[in-house]
Amino acid sequence: MEPIYHRLMSGALLLFWLYALPSFSAPLTLAHACELAEQNSPVLSIIRSQADGAQSALETAGAYPNPEVEFGAGNSQLLSPTAQSGHNSLMAISQPIELPALRHSRQRGAEAGVVAGSALLDDARINLHSQVKQAFLELLRRQDEALLAAENYELLLQISNRIKQRVEVGEAPRYELVKSEAESLTAQSVAKGAEIKVLQAKDRLRTLLGVPTLDQFEIVRPPPMAEKLPVIGALRAELLEKQPLLKFYAAESARAAAKLDQEHSLRTPQPTLKWSAERHPDVNLWRVGISIPLPLWDRRSGPIGEARANLDRARADHERVRLNLLGELDQAYGRYQIAQRQLDIFETGLLRDAESAVKVAEAAYRYGERGILDYLDAQRVFRSTRMDYLNARYELQFALIDIERLRAADGETK
Repeated sequence: MEPIYHRLMSGALLLFWLYALPSFSAPLTLAHACELAEQNSPVLSIIRSQADGAQSALETAGAYPNPEVEFGAGNSQLLSPTAQSGHNSLMAISQPIELPALRHSRQRGAEAGVVAGSALLDDARINLHSQVKQAFLELLRRQDEALLAAENYELLLQISNRIKQRVEVGEAPRYELVKSEAESLTAQSVAKGAEIKVLQAKDRLRTLLGVPTLDQFEIVRPPPMAEKLPVIGALRAELLEKQPLLKFYAAESARAAAKLDQEHSLRTPQPTLKWSAERHPDVNLWRVGISIPLPLWDRRSGPIGEARANLDRARADHERVRLNLLGELDQAYGRYQIAQRQLDIFETGLLRDAESAVKVAEAAYRYGERGILDYLDAQRVFRSTRMDYLNARYELQFALIDIERLRAADGETK
């Protein structure tokens, strides 16, 4: 009975494990892919922990200093013959007083840390969604390329078979068969390479999802992103207003400024209120006083200089990131314009002209007016044109994803 029980328990655990794993029997949508990546991203988990730590630091900055309590007891042995000997005791309480300027600057620094943590989390989430979208579209692109390569190989294989029949009956020279077979072998190699690129694109997407997916899974083609964008000036203004990375560096500058104010405030001595009671055999003593440290030797010039340098560096980092983001936006917008012009050229005549050239070359070859080389060249130009058109379509989408990331826009992921 015991072995059977263990086998049943092992089977139940195996079934539970299989059902607990994410299932990709249904096609994977872009929205679901973004959700999985966000749930399983270790980078987001780390940044969430940092944001939680910043919130805890804010609570720490708002806390008041704790008082100190001192107790003591002992024996008194006086030398005067008329004095009394016996037990003595001491109780003292000290309460540090924090000046408002110091407390306010420390709280401002903690509040800036909370803002920085939230902005960094938003930036990481936007970047993760952008990476998933690019990997998702890259997989679709590789699948489309593999489909085109397979169609080209099948077509060239058919052409090669027809030429082989013509060579066998003596209607075409043998060099045409050699040329067509070489073209079909090249197309076969391209098709095999395209299949490998599909597997590589799936591996990249699987890594971003962060879950043990199956080797075979299908994805749902999302609708193309809207191609109409505002003018570049409006995009720059939107970036400067919404970009989380800029908010992070602005918060870091504010935190460095608060740290500098805090160091300046520490130059002012922070007082401590004291109360004590002493009990001796012949007398009771009560004391109330205040202690103030004297800033004679240490004027905190070192910490103030370090805080000022950190503030200058934070402001310089803010400006550097601002210029870099604006440069990235200009480059992405330029890629968007180039891809859009290329699509216009393809769709307004280039594809149609290349297809017409193939039909003309095929008819001329059938009637013996042109050789196989002219026909294969026309086929090669048509294949290249279709591939360039496919790449231009995806390059436009990649540029739009980069612009969406830079302007921190909430894109549709359906």
